[in-house]
Amino acid sequence: MEEEKFNHIVYSKNVIEFATVANEYCAFLEKSNSLGRRLFLEKIQKLLPLLYLKASLLPNIDAEETETPEKFLKEIDYNRLLNRLSDKLGSYDSYLEVFDQGMQFSETPVDSNISENLCDIYQDLKDFIFAFRLGTVEIMTDAVWECRKNFCEYWGQKLVNVLRAIHSLVYGENDLDEMNDRIEGDGAKEKAEEDSSWLSNHFNQEEGDSFSNEL
Repeated sequence: MEEEKFNHIVYSKNVIEFATVANEYCAFLEKSNSLGRRLFLEKIQKLLPLLYLKASLLPNIDAEETETPEKFLKEIDYNRLLNRLSDKLGSYDSYLEVFDQGMQFSETPVDSNISENLCDIYQDLKDFIFAFRLGTVEIMTDAVWECRKNFCEYWGQKLVNVLRAIHSLVYGENDLDEMNDRIEGDGAKEKAEEDSSWLSNHFNQEEGDSFSNEL
């Protein structure tokens, strides 16, 4: 029975590899406070294409349940991470979106944010990881189905959009040194440190929190 369980498609090579990369993406954002802006952008620039590739290889499977899979990530967690990334990127967070469905109804350019796009991707992946870790085949199947569906319809496009903006920053003539635009003062620094501590405690509360090691 146990052997039959591990022959299920949710334990296939493509699903396991996607789960591993998804976990690395989430872990990177959660621990990114120690990185400078340029190093952060250079690392996420390399991680996003790999995530896109692995998501595109997820199998097209049917959901086990008729109800939408449970959401695990809380709004407060999302907002804290969003604020931290926004603070890190500063004036480089905002960019003009050239591929957005809303543009057909707008006479002006559509503004977007790197931090928000990264967090929207994170939200879906974190819910997937939480569900996948439960180890129940039915729940894992639903998680794969939901994540693939959202990739096709939602965050896959966000990923390629934000990668374009990040590419422009990394290879453009931009001064990404955080010291040149850190004008918020000590109060913002203390808040960032507080958020970092809260996130570290929240996401590392269980011993051995590396999903890669569990697979």
